[in-house]
Amino acid sequence: MTELLTAAQMRMIETAAMESGTVSGQHLMERAGQGVVTAIMDQWPELRAGSLRALVLCGPGNNGGDGFVIARLLHDAGWQVSLYLYGEQDRLPPDAALNCARWQALGAVLPWDEEAIVSATADLTIDAVFGAGLTRLVPQEVVSPMVIGRSKRGRACRNVAVDSPTGLCMDSGRLLVEDHAGVPNADLTVTFHRARLGHYLADGPQACGRIALVDIGLEPRRADAPGALAPPGGGLGPLATLVDAPGALDKRAGAHKYEHGHALVLSGPMGRSGAARLAARGALRIGAGLVTVAAPGSAMMECACQLTAIMLRKCDGAQGLAEMLADERLNALCLGPGLGVGQGTCDMVAMALAARRGTVLDADALTSFTDAPGLLFAQLHDRCVLTPHRGEFARLFPDLAAKLAAPCTRGPAYSKLDATREAAVRAGCAVLFKGPDTVIAAPDGQACIHSAAYDRAAPWLSTAGSGDVLAGVITGLLARHVPPKPAAEAAAWFHTEAARSFGAGLVAEDLAEQMPSVLQLLSDQA
Repeated sequence: MTELLTAAQMRMIETAAMESGTVSGQHLMERAGQGVVTAIMDQWPELRAGSLRALVLCGPGNNGGDGFVIARLLHDAGWQVSLYLYGEQDRLPPDAALNCARWQALGAVLPWDEEAIVSATADLTIDAVFGAGLTRLVPQEVVSPMVIGRSKRGRACRNVAVDSPTGLCMDSGRLLVEDHAGVPNADLTVTFHRARLGHYLADGPQACGRIALVDIGLEPRRADAPGALAPPGGGLGPLATLVDAPGALDKRAGAHKYEHGHALVLSGPMGRSGAARLAARGALRIGAGLVTVAAPGSAMMECACQLTAIMLRKCDGAQGLAEMLADERLNALCLGPGLGVGQGTCDMVAMALAARRGTVLDADALTSFTDAPGLLFAQLHDRCVLTPHRGEFARLFPDLAAKLAAPCTRGPAYSKLDATREAAVRAGCAVLFKGPDTVIAAPDGQACIHSAAYDRAAPWLSTAGSGDVLAGVITGLLARHVPPKPAAEAAAWFHTEAARSFGAGLVAEDLAEQMPSVLQLLSDQA
C-alpha cells in the first residue's frame, strides 16, 4: 500500500526534519523548486530548449516561495519570466521572503493584476499561489483570471501546479473557491515526498491532470507524531493508503474445490436475473471453488438457459434461503443485484445475516432499508461488506451524505474518506463506497482509496452491470477466505484492471472474462 498524507501530516514531517537539524526550510524550498523544473523538463523535453516564456504566479505563503525558486531556475535556463504575486511582499514567511529577494536580483515582482494575467502570453504557466495547506476560500479575484487566462492561452501553454492547483482542498479533493469559480486545472501537478488525499479524491484527479512525485530528502517516516490525525478507535499512522496490486491468487495444488469456497448469489425474478448472473460470473472467475445462483421459481428457466459452470438452485423467499443455508459449505453470500426492493428482500437479508457467513450487500439489498437503516445496522456483523454507490450511500447514511454534499466554506473540507470511515463505524462492517475514487473502510477506522484515475483511469466502467460484477468478485474472494476489507480492496483493483485490460467498448459481461489474464499477470509477476 502507498501511504497518502493530509496537509497536517506533511507539515509535521517537514517540521520534524527541520527541528532535527538535518535540513533547513531553505534547503527544502530549493529542492522543491528544482524538483518542479526537473519534472517539467521530463514531462515535456521540448521545453529544454529555453528562450521560451513563463508566467509564474506566486501566493503569500511557502507555496509562493517555491514559485520564486522556480522563476529563478527558469530564468537561469534562458527563459523569459513574468512573475505576479498575490498578497503583500513584506508579509511573506522568512524562507519565501529570502527567495523573493533572490528573484528580485533577476526580475520584477509584479503586483497581482487580473487583466494582465488573463492577457499574458506564455509557453508555461506555474501555479504557486495556494498549495496543499489551503484552509480558506480562495477569492474569485485569484481564481478567475487564472481560469480565464488558461482558457485563452489554450493547449499550447503547459500549466503546472506546485503541490496543488489553487483552490483545491488537499484533504478532500473538493473546491475551496468563492462563487463556484472553479480551479485552474493543471496539465501536471508536482508534489513532494508523498501524495496527499486530495490528489485522488473528488475533483482532485481532474484538477491535477497528471501527478509527479518529487523526493526532497525527507525521512521516509510515517506520520505518527503526537497530534497526527487518528482513525476512530484510536491509533496513529496514515489516515489512508492507496490500493496497490494485490498478491497472486493462485490456487493450492491438490486442493478440493470446497477448500476454495462456495459462493451463493441470490437472484431476482424473471426478467431481472441478469444482475445476479453477472455477480456469479465474477465470483467464479476470481476463483471461488463453486458458485450457485439461487433463483425464484419464475426465473429458473431464464437462468438455466444462461448458466453452465455456475450451479442453479430454486429459492423462493427467506424460508427457501434458510433451507439452503443448512449447508454450511456455503461460506459467502451475495444479496442485492436485481433482487428487488421490498419487505421480501429485507427478510432474506435478515436470514442471510443471521447465518453469519461472509456477506456482500449491494443494490436492492441496501435500498430496501431506506426507511429503516438502523434495522439493517443492528443485524450486520464483521464478516459483511456493504457496496453502495452515491445514491445508495445517501439512503443508508443521509446525514453523512448531506455533509458531503454541503458547500465547502473552509478546509480541511469533509471528504468521501471521512464519510466512508464514519459509515463503517456505524455499520460495524466494511464499507466500499463506489466511484472513480472508491473508498474502502473498516469499523476500526482503517481506510484506503482505490483510484481509477491518472494512469489507472477506466471510464468504460460507467456501464450498466459493472457494479454487479464487483459485488460478485468481492463475494468470490470472501469464499476464498480473504477477510472483508482486504477482499474489497483486491476486488476494486481487479475490477479496474479488468476494465483497463479490455479497453473501449467494454460491457459488464466482459469484466469477468478478463479476470483470467489479470490473474495470470499477477501470478507471473509474483
